[in-house]
Amino acid sequence: MGESRVTSQEGRAEATPSPIAGEAAPSANAGPVTGRRNGGPVRLRSLRSPRRPRIWFEILLIAASYWMYSLVRNAVPEQKAEALRNADWIWAVEKHLGIAVEQTVNHAVNSVTWLIVSMNYYYATLHFVVTICVLVWLFRRHPGRYAAARLALFMTTGVALIGYYLYPLAPPRLMNGGGFVDTVLVHHTWGSMASGNFKNMSNQYAAMPSMHIGWSLWCGLMIFVLATAPWARILGLLYPAATLVVIVATANHFWLDALGGMACLAVGFLISYAWYDSLPHHLPKRVQPPGTEVRAVCLSAGVPAGTRRPTVDAAARDSGPWGG
Repeated sequence: MGESRVTSQEGRAEATPSPIAGEAAPSANAGPVTGRRNGGPVRLRSLRSPRRPRIWFEILLIAASYWMYSLVRNAVPEQKAEALRNADWIWAVEKHLGIAVEQTVNHAVNSVTWLIVSMNYYYATLHFVVTICVLVWLFRRHPGRYAAARLALFMTTGVALIGYYLYPLAPPRLMNGGGFVDTVLVHHTWGSMASGNFKNMSNQYAAMPSMHIGWSLWCGLMIFVLATAPWARILGLLYPAATLVVIVATANHFWLDALGGMACLAVGFLISYAWYDSLPHHLPKRVQPPGTEVRAVCLSAGVPAGTRRPTVDAAARDSGPWGG
């Protein structure tokens, strides 16, 4: 069915309209639906298209990924002597650039007990809590963008692991004669994996790059570009800025460690862009319903996809607590 052919006086086959109303007649130049589109196999395009995330898979993936991150980070040789030399070099570079004010910030904030204790708890907990909250928000409110955003975050962390291996770096609080205050030890703050009772469970010389900055900037950017509520977008910008102050005030990082975290995040977004052909916030908010890809291939091949138009997902109009 579809169309019949009759032979004209010149002996050439001519197409006649399909006898079935609304059934599309294929174009003479149309290729098979399973062919190539935009220079790549449709199957590959399908794999690179955002899919509806599955909650059980995401929980397992995030748990396994963080376990692997902790395992690899802590398995990197501490290389104390080299890490201390690198810290001295970083400190000298910052002095040359006129940005070596970490010690001043550390001493000033340490003199206000309630403030530095709050920052110690901030440093120990919020980079986990906020990152997970943003992932949950993306999963629920922006499922079409979730996979691309998650890929950027995971690739950022992967690049950071390479940095820990290639460039061991002591934090300012562990420098020889640096004069920095280890605020966790002084104020007996619970929870930090970098000082106190938990210091032997974490690599002390993996300060470059700062994943507190990499993760907090990822969170802030996702909130800023996807939230619609002005207050949420402002908080998105303030979060990485506050994190920068905290990592310096607690003597856990240099300014340049933060720059390293930003560079890792840039690489993470580049990898995500290369895979999805788009930045996360430019992707559709909702995952396209099944069959949309086939219709797109048909149209690109010159075959009308039929008279039926895809329905609008009413859930796409939902707005979460942060809007968007």
